[in-house]
Amino acid sequence: VQLQASGGGLVQAGGSLRLTCTASGRTLRDYHMGWFRQAPGKEREFVARIARGGIGIQYADSVKGRFTISRDNAKQSLYLQMNSLEPEDTAVYYCAAKTVLSAPYDQWGQGTLVTVSS
Repeated sequence: VQLQASGGGLVQAGGSLRLTCTASGRTLRDYHMGWFRQAPGKEREFVARIARGGIGIQYADSVKGRFTISRDNAKQSLYLQMNSLEPEDTAVYYCAAKTVLSAPYDQWGQGTLVTVSS
């Protein structure tokens, strides 16, 4: 499956953005999906994940209560609604996919940059 992330941009602290990851090549419902991010000078970190059927949602503690992951398999799309953004959320955000829940993510999108100004 090919993944294309979009929706990043520049936003002030306290603002909101919605990221979209569009899948092509194979049906999205075959995949467990996740969002990751990589801030400048830091390692890539987990943000949120959602299982194939839309269950099994988990968040990193740093975004819990502010971010919401969702998916629309009919639209081949994964979403990340980000509210109450903080400068610490500045990063390149990546969507990822896998077919086996216990395996590492093996399909990655190209990333979309989110910049939160203070």
